[in-house]
Amino acid sequence: MSVESKGEQHIGLDSKSEQRIGLLNGFAAYGMWGLVPLFWPLLEPAGAAEILAHRMVWSLGVVVIALVVMRRWAWAGPLLRQPRRLGLITIAAATITVNWGVYIWAVNAGHVVEASLGYFINPLVTIAMGVLLLKERLRPAQWAAVGIGFAAVLVLTIGYGQPPWISLCLAFSFATYGLVKKKVNLGGLESLAAETAIQFLPALGYLLWLSSRGDATFGGEGAGHAALLAATGLVTAVPLVCFGAAAIRVPLSTLGLLQYLAPVLQFLLGILYFHEAMPAERWAGFALVWAALSLLTWDALRTARKSRMVLREAAAVATAATAATAAAEAAREAAAVTNPTTTSGTTTSTNT
Repeated sequence: MSVESKGEQHIGLDSKSEQRIGLLNGFAAYGMWGLVPLFWPLLEPAGAAEILAHRMVWSLGVVVIALVVMRRWAWAGPLLRQPRRLGLITIAAATITVNWGVYIWAVNAGHVVEASLGYFINPLVTIAMGVLLLKERLRPAQWAAVGIGFAAVLVLTIGYGQPPWISLCLAFSFATYGLVKKKVNLGGLESLAAETAIQFLPALGYLLWLSSRGDATFGGEGAGHAALLAATGLVTAVPLVCFGAAAIRVPLSTLGLLQYLAPVLQFLLGILYFHEAMPAERWAGFALVWAALSLLTWDALRTARKSRMVLREAAAVATAATAATAAAEAAREAAAVTNPTTTSGTTTSTNT
């Protein structure tokens, strides 16, 4: 085996190893997000607002430690000199605060299934917002998926007797958060650090106010309870770190499929562990949502496959053009070498 072949084989093995690491991190991230409903009830008797405030405070601590260890502070200075980006980060902090607060309350109030629905319909809401706000053009399959998702919301509204507000609030807040983060264009850890820095003072002020009233559970329910409240920082930051490690190693289409792991796990926990009711109309609504997501996933995979084929064809054409150019250049060089020799030979013969 040649040195070149060994080198190519080594690069291929490295690529496969990187993809395997990325997949493991992706499963870890979405798996933790899917199992997080098991964690929030452990923090009772703390209410949703107190848990949320602790999550903000401790998340900043964990993220700052991570940034110090990784020495990733270069982004902070330029960010502070950009008021527009700071304004967008403030909006991101506000929307994720709503998302976190509603989710914690929903889980502890026994609405895990409805919360999972919010993350099932989030891709559909994101597409709809792209059309309405960014004037994006949808393919027919995407239009069909959005229409089926809208029908699902109607079915669930009839079943609940009111719109599924928890699901809609979670879906729209997270879709807005994603849209704003796309415009801010910061890394995962950096973005979380900036957002929790904005959240920190209001959250700390709320916790101090609770403590002054004697309503805070931190320190009053034992060391174990205090440790669990402090662990909200890890619960927030660790999945994000795993997601970041996955995002740079696996294709976006793969991440798009992995994202459904979290709501699937939440849905199963709601039914099998928390024993939430699933009447027929709720099953019908979820079935429509899953049909919409299946259509959306099929369309995304088909489009990605077509894009890869176009890129391969373009690469083949470029390779052929390069080879033709190289051959033409070689022919010119050969002609340039041959012609002087022929001329010299002719001159010598005439002189003789």
